[in-house]
Parts: sequence; C-alpha cells; structure tokens
Amino acid sequence: MTDTPATVVADTPRRGRPRGSYAKTEGRRQEILAAAFEVFSTSGYRSGSLKDVADKVGLTQAGLLHHFPNKEALLEAVLTLRDEESVARTGALSAQGIGLLHGLVELTRYNTTIPGLVALYCVLSAEATDPDHPAHEYFQRRYNWVRGTMKDAFAEIQRHGQLRPGIAPPAAARQLAALMDGLQVQWLLDNDSVDMPAEVVAFLEAITTEKF
Repeated sequence: MTDTPATVVADTPRRGRPRGSYAKTEGRRQEILAAAFEVFSTSGYRSGSLKDVADKVGLTQAGLLHHFPNKEALLEAVLTLRDEESVARTGALSAQGIGLLHGLVELTRYNTTIPGLVALYCVLSAEATDPDHPAHEYFQRRYNWVRGTMKDAFAEIQRHGQLRPGIAPPAAARQLAALMDGLQVQWLLDNDSVDMPAEVVAFLEAITTEKF
C-alpha cells in the first residue's frame, strides 16, 4: 500500500535551536493552520487571502510568510494536515481488507465532529476541478490514491470470500469514494436529516458479508 499523496510541509528545527523557541514556532504554525482552515472553508481558496489568515492570528502578512513561504504552501499544509488526520483514523497505512473498511466507517463518524474541515475539503475539491487551481494536481493524486487504496481493500476482501458475487473491486472503490464525498455535501446542507455513518455502513453491508 502506498503512502498518502500529500507532502508534509514542516519547519524542521535547525541544529542547536533551543527547544522552547521551536515549540513556540510550531505553536504559531498550528494557530496559522487553524485560521487558514476557517478562512479557506468559509471563503474558498481564491477569495480567502493571506491577510485574512494573518489578521486572525494577530500577525502581519510578512510575519505569516515567515512560517509559510506563500499561499500555495499554506494550502498544501492545510490539506496535508487533513490527510494525516484521515490516515490516523482509518489506519490506511497498516490496515487491510475489512479492517480498512471499518476504519473508513470510523472516519465518517469522526467527520461529523469536524464540520469546518469537511466544509474546507468540499470547497477546495470543487474549486480544484479547474486545471489552473493550485490544488488541482494534489486532488488528482489524492483521488488516485484513495481509489487505489480502496480497490486493494476490496480485492483482499474478495480473496477471502467476503465480497458479494458480481461486485468488482474497482467499481466498489469508485462508488464508495463517491458516496462518502457526496454524503459530506448533503450533510453540510442539512446535517439533521443525513446520517453519514449509517449510509456508509448500509452500502458496505450491501456489497460485503461483513457487519459494520
């Protein structure tokens, strides 16, 4: 199984830098990322400005650029952080087969607790369908990775006789990815009437012999 497509944007401490100084810098980076989550999820990437982000954390734009060299780097760090959260929740780098699918159900449950991050992903993924958007290639790589990871899981399930007859792993992977993303949009519009985890469980139990 391959790694996630995101490249971690990190400020590696220089040798000899005091730990306190690095901790303070890292703390400020986390504040900036939290502000960027809010700005990009409410305004979108193109409308949300670095000044908007800087204002939220009490920095000048030049001060923000000390931590992230440009807006594209900030966007990548925001997306990377979301992917890292997803990987941690799904066990996507270690789980296989049914274990990965159980992880995806858990991830769906977790997503109901972070509407801001879900909104950010929905806004940016829609914007990034434009080939000129700076996140266009990122989302292409990400969807290739997601579909490939899910396809491998369904293929493993099929080998163990847990995938129902007539279900093709590549198609199941595409359908599950589309279901999860589509449910997020519907849930953001009306979260009282959309139960994302229940819908994902219903789909998985319809195409596998497993109980989720």
